Amino acid sequence: MEKQTYYVSAQAKTITEHRGDAAYELEIEATPTEVHQLYELFESETETDLNNWIRMHSPKILEEELVSHAFVDQHLTEVYRLLYKLGTSKTRSHIQSMNVLQGLQNGYTDDF
Repeated sequence: MEKQTYYVSAQAKTITEHRGDAAYELEIEATPTEVHQLYELFESETETDLNNWIRMHSPKILEEELVSHAFVDQHLTEVYRLLYKLGTSKTRSHIQSMNVLQGLQNGYTDDF
């Protein structure tokens, strides 16, 4: 499949084909299958956000909260790994500057 340019907002969880359609932070080159994978990660993140909002409004054990936070951290890492993998050189540079992926600051990019 041929790759196409997409504009992504990780914060708003949006992916658009046209630069002016929505605000974006990152630019990627991806196949439709890869874009679908990113959509699924965004959808899962939205579901996790909703579950966390519900959890905030009911008393829970601290240990459950720690597990939830660890899951969110892991999930965000997955999102940014995929964005890094599909990203343009400018996007990759931006993600490196964010220090969200361990190993990038040491130049270990083979795993991404």
